[in-house]
Amino acid sequence: MLARLVTGCERERYRSIVVSMTVPGAVGPLLDRAEVEWHTLGMRRGMADWHGATRLFRLLRELRPEILQTWLYHADLLGLLAQLRTPPFILFWNIRCTETVGVRTVRKILSWCSAKPDAVIVNSLAGRRFHEQIGYRPRRWEHIPNGCDTSLFKFNEKARRDLRRELGIADEAIVVGLPARHHPMKDHATFLAAAARLAAVRPEAVFLLIGQGVDRSNRALRQLIEAHGIAARVKLLGERADMPDVYPVLDIATLSSAFGEGCPNVLIEAMSCGVPCVATDCGDAAEILGPTGTVVPLRNPEPLTAAWERLISLGSGARRSMGEEARQRIARSYDLQGIVGRYDALYSEFLAQYGAADAFPATGRRHRQAAARSQ
Repeated sequence: MLARLVTGCERERYRSIVVSMTVPGAVGPLLDRAEVEWHTLGMRRGMADWHGATRLFRLLRELRPEILQTWLYHADLLGLLAQLRTPPFILFWNIRCTETVGVRTVRKILSWCSAKPDAVIVNSLAGRRFHEQIGYRPRRWEHIPNGCDTSLFKFNEKARRDLRRELGIADEAIVVGLPARHHPMKDHATFLAAAARLAAVRPEAVFLLIGQGVDRSNRALRQLIEAHGIAARVKLLGERADMPDVYPVLDIATLSSAFGEGCPNVLIEAMSCGVPCVATDCGDAAEILGPTGTVVPLRNPEPLTAAWERLISLGSGARRSMGEEARQRIARSYDLQGIVGRYDALYSEFLAQYGAADAFPATGRRHRQAAARSQ
């Protein structure tokens, strides 16, 4: 979503610069192709790295941005420190999840300091509720969900046919997909337990797992699949850069997350491709799906299997109709152009409020006194 935002902003009005705390990963090539400037701090994961922080402070003194928008907890904390060491700027935090693991201390510090940024952006209503419960009291909440390019993510019959042929999946097979990286929050265990139940009664069912760490090199995942006796029915695709071509292969898309979700991109993307979805009641899944999909309880394979069974029993025509309704819902509320427009409106409001220009000027021109009053 970060890459979509900075590449979707009007270049004539905004100069966007991305700073990665660690390595840019999969986002770097996307930014390169879009000719978006980016830097990396080279910080080590899981360790305090003051050298990386000082590199950021030096960069901010050089660039002198009007707005610093941080993304995820550790970046929020670093942005807070930058306020003390660099020329003033408008600061937006960006929360992308509900509860998560391994960041309790950082999150506690952020909750104490949550009135410091000018606004806290959340991509989910569930995320706002959770953070209010743990003590976040920002000056302003701003809800801007994720979005996708509906002109890119759409049903493609040729892509469906070609990739099924490449993967050895029959035309009449019912393909249930889980697009999710391998992580405890995604709960592959519940998905696979539900898959085993469905496989026992639906010989035409095939299960497609897509995402980082979801490939043959993942021994623990392979062993779990084999323990359920469904190795012949499960295909592991790993991380893919061609997801607009992968989603149309699916008859049913699934998100089986047990915790931590905010506004799941995979549901928005699958729905935009006309694929009916089943998701656990995690984050804003129910808000996204509305009446066009099915929400089931967390960590329980039985209702997940039952939801798949109901969709399969409807037949291909009814599923296609549901998928079209899902796509229309995404076009109305989650199309990327509209989501970028909401960020644009937020930027413009604060820049106007503090007397700044209506752009991120390439010269780095600042209105320090006006911006300082916001701190």
